[in-house]
Amino acid sequence: MTWQDDAGRDLVRSFGDRMAMFVRGEGSYLWDAEGTRYLDFLAGIAVNSLGHAHPAFVEAISRQAATLAHVSNYFATPPQLELASRLKRLAGTGDRGRIYFGNSGAEANEAAFKLARLHGGADRPRILALRDAFHGRTMGTLALTGKPWMQEPFLPMTPGVEFIDSTVEALEAALDDRVAALFVEPVKGEAGVIDLPDGFLQAARALTGQHGALLIVDEIQTGAGRTGEWFAFQHAGITPDAITVAKGIGGGFPIGALITYGDASDLFYPGTHGSTFGGNALGTAVAGAVLGEIEDAGLVANAAERGIQLRDAILAIDSPVIGGCRGRGLLMGVALRHPVAKAVVAAAQTHGLIVNAPNDETIRLVPALTIGDVEIDEFIQLFTAALRTVEDALVLDGAAHPEVSK
Repeated sequence: MTWQDDAGRDLVRSFGDRMAMFVRGEGSYLWDAEGTRYLDFLAGIAVNSLGHAHPAFVEAISRQAATLAHVSNYFATPPQLELASRLKRLAGTGDRGRIYFGNSGAEANEAAFKLARLHGGADRPRILALRDAFHGRTMGTLALTGKPWMQEPFLPMTPGVEFIDSTVEALEAALDDRVAALFVEPVKGEAGVIDLPDGFLQAARALTGQHGALLIVDEIQTGAGRTGEWFAFQHAGITPDAITVAKGIGGGFPIGALITYGDASDLFYPGTHGSTFGGNALGTAVAGAVLGEIEDAGLVANAAERGIQLRDAILAIDSPVIGGCRGRGLLMGVALRHPVAKAVVAAAQTHGLIVNAPNDETIRLVPALTIGDVEIDEFIQLFTAALRTVEDALVLDGAAHPEVSK
């Protein structure tokens, strides 16, 4: 029996076949059960902000686990209050901001969905979200996810959500005084790292304010410095009513949060929402240490700088497969000219590189925020080798792809 047999027998099939079994990680590198080393440019899908086994992460878990791990939300703990204060400062909420802690991005968006309902009441039954956006796989967050193929097996969805195109014109046509909230991903990561049009967030802020609706920004994949600002909405110079965060704030520890601004901070009242594990001492201590290291080591600026460097290096690769780059900072989508993304991912893995294909024509890159020249140079070498493997296959299939030549 192999580990593949064990996984196929014992694990649910919703994730498909596991691609490898990793047993150790350090920095931007992973090792599988056979001892093969891989350069990790997926980072647990934008989770491992500091890479693997970072000393700040390890020390925070060890110290807090030996002190106090969990007491429930009937009580407060110092790490919980310290993280709440830090998140408010980084998100720029001012004194009126509040934090709800959960255990994942989906839980953060579930809380945001409830926030929208509390704001809307009977008079505002409409909630707007963007087509092809992704907000989670729970029944509530799936209702917010603009991907019909994901929703179809689980219909009917929670009612009241309407999907619109990601254009200012669509915003203007859809927003009225019966809208409770607009949910927005500032970069659609699961759709292939798709940027919103210039001016979209500014228009969304103006129009939701005009009609009394909440602007809720999903920062689960874009937050924690990944795009070269602490949060992607900050590139647009706006202030939302709420944001959701997870993934990179915990650096590998499961934690999520809803951050509210202004009047939205007063919508929840006792009994309207809760979580047994959310915001426990262990999780908040780790997230506080991760965010502290990102801040102290200047990793937000590093994400901005390395993102430009990585983009330029990718566009300099002489390959008929590459069609361009999208995204900001270290959330990058490499556009492909052919629907061969899965083949590129597989070829990359054989060359010792871990990347991801959110769709057939995009390679997603979300490495640790700690990467530098060494990791970028190695990535270009390995990625080029993977592309060459795929190019060779396309040339062999020249009747279908006559434009590809060596």
